[in-house]
Amino acid sequence: MRWQKSLLAMLKERENKSIALAIDTSQLPARPMLLQNIVKLFQEVRPDTMLVQADFKIRNVSPIGTAKIKYYKHGKSSYTEVFEWADQEKIDTVFYITDVTGYFYEELKVNAEVFWLIPDEYLPRVPFGKAIRVA
Repeated sequence: MRWQKSLLAMLKERENKSIALAIDTSQLPARPMLLQNIVKLFQEVRPDTMLVQADFKIRNVSPIGTAKIKYYKHGKSSYTEVFEWADQEKIDTVFYITDVTGYFYEELKVNAEVFWLIPDEYLPRVPFGKAIRVA
């Protein structure tokens, strides 16, 4: 329950900021119920959250309560387009559910605050921002 309380506190602390929840859809999740619960938490606490579904490109951007999440089975993911989108849309904070095995351009400038939500027991090193294990 520790990560849930931490995530809830982070969402409440950012109530006057724009946020997005990005989901790496490059492969089927090992714990689909966990991801559904994270999305539900965002829906309930921050219904104004934009949900970004992306693998090697952005597949869908929609309000969090309206989209059906679709996963792909190719395993290729890139974070570049999501962070470029966040910059264009002036998103203050991006929460990204991923295993952090994707790539991004080294020259990419990320202006948003970033939290990597890792749905695994192993907490990898992240390229920037803060990693939070949600397993």
